[in-house]
Amino acid sequence: MNRFEQRQIAIGGGESVSVVVARPETRISGDAPAVILAHGAGNDMQSPFLSAVHEGLARRGYVAVKFNFPYTEKARRAPDRPTVLEACYSHVLRAVRNDARIGARCIVIGGKSLGGRIASHLAAMGEAVAGLILLGYPLHPPHQTDQLRIAHLGNIRVPMLFFCGTRDALCDLQLLRQALGSLSVPVALHVIEGGDHSFNLPKSMHRSSAEVWREIVDVGARWLDQLPR
Repeated sequence: MNRFEQRQIAIGGGESVSVVVARPETRISGDAPAVILAHGAGNDMQSPFLSAVHEGLARRGYVAVKFNFPYTEKARRAPDRPTVLEACYSHVLRAVRNDARIGARCIVIGGKSLGGRIASHLAAMGEAVAGLILLGYPLHPPHQTDQLRIAHLGNIRVPMLFFCGTRDALCDLQLLRQALGSLSVPVALHVIEGGDHSFNLPKSMHRSSAEVWREIVDVGARWLDQLPR
């Protein structure tokens, strides 16, 4: 059974954000990476999807961390500026890295949509991480495929795992495959057939959200298992 620890992490300026650390009953190995996940723009860290992935990875033997960005901590709807989000993520990453109780020899970062995009910014800026898990990467604004958010991806030097639904209005699958094909680092792409940006499926497919979320956890855990330490 997972153990959950709620904390506050200081992010400067007298502010802090809420964090939940999920500890596995048995850690998969002493050198296994810890995983930090950030939420999407329209939710906080308590979103059912992010919580399912967070808890699922802990059940698979990985220390998993999720956190709020400042705007959700203050119950605001509009996301903070990218620089504020990046600074917050950096503070959380530093706190996890320096926490002897977590004992992470390496860390994988990522998140849902906006959270994953900000994680990719940190990796592109040279943060020392072992990999990226991107859950519904927002490749472009809704249906605006001429505004691709890919300029920084070529600066990332660690393996990446992307999850994308075939009905994602923020991530044209063909354009994503083209962008990933030009990268020089190991990149994995797992496609959720019928999934939208939140990995919701049409009722006609007769698959529950819980089934899809388990699939994502299973694929993520296998990828982490094979990640170079």
